[in-house]
Amino acid sequence: MTQPGGRGRLWLVPAPLDFGCAPQVPLRNVLPEGTIEAAARLVHWICEDAKSARAVLKRVGELQPLAAPLREQSIVELPREVHKKGDHDGSFDARPLLAPALAGHDVGLLSEAGMPAVADPGASVVRAAHQLGLEVVPLVGPAALLLALAASGLNGQNFAFVGYLPQDAAGRTQRIRELEALALRTGQTQLFIETPYRNAALWEALLKGLEPATRVCVASGLTLPRATIRTLAVSGWRQQPAPVANDTPAVFALGR
Repeated sequence: MTQPGGRGRLWLVPAPLDFGCAPQVPLRNVLPEGTIEAAARLVHWICEDAKSARAVLKRVGELQPLAAPLREQSIVELPREVHKKGDHDGSFDARPLLAPALAGHDVGLLSEAGMPAVADPGASVVRAAHQLGLEVVPLVGPAALLLALAASGLNGQNFAFVGYLPQDAAGRTQRIRELEALALRTGQTQLFIETPYRNAALWEALLKGLEPATRVCVASGLTLPRATIRTLAVSGWRQQPAPVANDTPAVFALGR
């Protein structure tokens, strides 16, 4: 979309949560028509990965004609260091990526799954848009953290997302106990995630490090046919098999 005589807007376009999964869910099951139509009108994109962005746009194009063919879409990837270190601390200047918006073109921000800039890269682009005086337009779509929180039965009035826990065993155990103490003292639900193939190590650490009465929710495969969401006290979880496969995207939450 081009804004005559003015500046473009930054559109935050949610992506389905089935990235890397098979089978994929029908797009209309997880994205409202207005979001699909808005995505189809855009031809300038900032994304995590161009290949996955094209895959999402291909699915959009199957439902709504794209403003330009895939090969003519302008797709720019965030730098690799943004993926490795994150871009939420203000150290990366994303203003050059928004040059099309300054020239009057609307720009879409797209992550591989879920809402861009929430538990995903993209905050630097949104920050840059505000610095440049550009309008930011968030669109409706799936956000794994909120879906998990709503279905957990834990405190949804006071919660925090704390990202990834440390990879080393000692640091992870210490962080788990810190989060548990905070949750039990304040009632604040603590949400966190893990990269694929580390679920098993995290789950073992949770069962060993938490008090028996602490409640833990595991929400995996959200929006997929095989989605599972369950909350139990740690004492109950210790009697159950692991609730999430090692390679399945999951959100973990703990509280009282």
